[in-house]
Amino acid sequence: MHESTFPPDTLVRVTQTMRLRTHTTETQVSGVVDSWETKPTASWYTHDPGGRLVLERLTLRKPDGELSVIVVDDSTSIARIEAGSPGG
Repeated sequence: MHESTFPPDTLVRVTQTMRLRTHTTETQVSGVVDSWETKPTASWYTHDPGGRLVLERLTLRKPDGELSVIVVDDSTSIARIEAGSPGG
């Protein structure tokens, strides 16, 4: 996935799957793409003094105006929501 696939002002639904020891769970959030950023992580435990580990971050603006920053990884799927569709 990339910023060009879902440019700012695109209405999307983001689904992330979390793998737990005995099962998986899913979370979903919908909103309008506000921005994409690819930035180095600030984690002290990455053991990478060069700071080469980067995360792709998607910022969504939810209908109530709240901003949600989502780390996009291999467990993330993003789908465009067409105007007038359920959830859109």
